[in-house]
Amino acid sequence: MKLFIVGATGRVGQLLVKQLRQAGHEVFAGTRQPQAGDDHAIFFDLHDQPATLAKVLTGVDAVYFVAGSRGKDLLQTDLNGAVNVMKATELAGVKRYIQLSSAYDLQPERWSEGYLKGLTDYNIAKYFADHWLIHQTILDYTILQPGVLTEAPATGRVSLDTATLGENPIADVATVLAALIDAPQTVGKVVMMKSGQTPIATVLAAI
Repeated sequence: MKLFIVGATGRVGQLLVKQLRQAGHEVFAGTRQPQAGDDHAIFFDLHDQPATLAKVLTGVDAVYFVAGSRGKDLLQTDLNGAVNVMKATELAGVKRYIQLSSAYDLQPERWSEGYLKGLTDYNIAKYFADHWLIHQTILDYTILQPGVLTEAPATGRVSLDTATLGENPIADVATVLAALIDAPQTVGKVVMMKSGQTPIATVLAAI
């Protein structure tokens, strides 16, 4: 499939691009700073208007949104930038949309728990971005909500238990994201993940 990754140069995005290409997909890496020599690295600024972004997305089979400002530009990037990309995806006639989000961002009553207490502004931005995706678009979406991202080695094993917070090696998050493109049973679903004991393929097949 032809896949477009928004946020392709981020920590998750780089691994996601690599895994999807290894799986045989044609992957276009959207970034504000395309690297010379990569024909599939495309200039993409999610601060642009949706009509402008849609021209870049036309012809792809699915869009991944894994961009984030890491707290530096929450309104324009994590919130409005995400909405711009959703609108552009619809304008381009693309249906499948996979969004990287954050644990419990759609459950404000849990934002006072653990490390979430220090992420209120971030969670507000993610809440409204996810809410827009679910309620204001007709996209075939999947929202992935990992807990804390770590640099630990990949385990290939996760849990979708939503009762408690957890951590996730970045490589495992990328692996789950890559697998979602071949998991139609996750369309219209919000999937929360953390490290666990069950192989990723087994967990996703059970959704």
